[in-house]
Amino acid sequence: MTTGILSFDACGPGAVGDFMREWDARIGNRFPLASFSPESATGFRFRSAGMRVRDVMFNSIDSTSAIRTIGGTFGVEDHVRVWVMRRGVSRFGNRQGREHAVAAGRFTAHGGRLTHFAAAAHSTIQVLALPAGAVPRLRDRTVSGSAGAAEMRLLTAHLDMVRESLAALRPAGVDAARNTLVELTAAAVAGSFDESEPLLAPALARAAKEIADRRLTDPELSPSALARHLNVSVRTLQRAFAAEGRSVSAYIRDRRLEEAHRALTTAGKSTTVSELAARLQFADGGHLARAFRKRYRQSPSEYLAGLRRS
Repeated sequence: MTTGILSFDACGPGAVGDFMREWDARIGNRFPLASFSPESATGFRFRSAGMRVRDVMFNSIDSTSAIRTIGGTFGVEDHVRVWVMRRGVSRFGNRQGREHAVAAGRFTAHGGRLTHFAAAAHSTIQVLALPAGAVPRLRDRTVSGSAGAAEMRLLTAHLDMVRESLAALRPAGVDAARNTLVELTAAAVAGSFDESEPLLAPALARAAKEIADRRLTDPELSPSALARHLNVSVRTLQRAFAAEGRSVSAYIRDRRLEEAHRALTTAGKSTTVSELAARLQFADGGHLARAFRKRYRQSPSEYLAGLRRS
């Protein structure tokens, strides 16, 4: 099995067995699971979205119930794992007798086998496993950092892209996706990456878009601000967007126009073009109106009139 996609959402006592069987079928025994404690099994309420990309595994866990594993060591000796905590707190123990806590907004990367794993109720966790040789500095070591770091943003953006497209990838595409995952994981652990690496461009563009989409009303949003957030030069960021046929500034402008279009559709008469222009950082209502007409082939007022007639 070179690839596999897992989607699981269930609850109740029988859900643990269902999940483990689905895991074996979709992900495979190269990435073995530990046994769950009786308490975890009884109240199991768990959603998982995972994938296997050759010798790399990624799983996103959203658990309403608390989780704890039992038994001896688990995992594979020649694997390293990266735990990214989005919500809640998790803990895992290693064979040296140390327990590591991962709080929300943090990541921890560790090499070697583990003795146990636990997560509080209402936790959201992302787990990435890959060959130890890909990140040699992690052998029997633990590295922690911010989940919001630029390198981690690129890694999670690429993970999202791969999961969305994996089923349609041909073998060469699977190889490229896997190699970029390894490159970005090593960068996230080291806290830096090679800006000249062309395989990173799609992940860089996606990460920048995710930041921009959350900051459309921010007057400070600009190519240079996005580059600072992602710890790259403006030139590197522009090259990543150029591969898609538009500039960073064009993306920001287009998304602001889309937001203006959405606001007019939902708010109608309760908002004005001048108010939208101010909120979405256009110079004035006239600038927004001209850009809107160029994009949608009608002015905002003509668009509203059409809505009223329909």
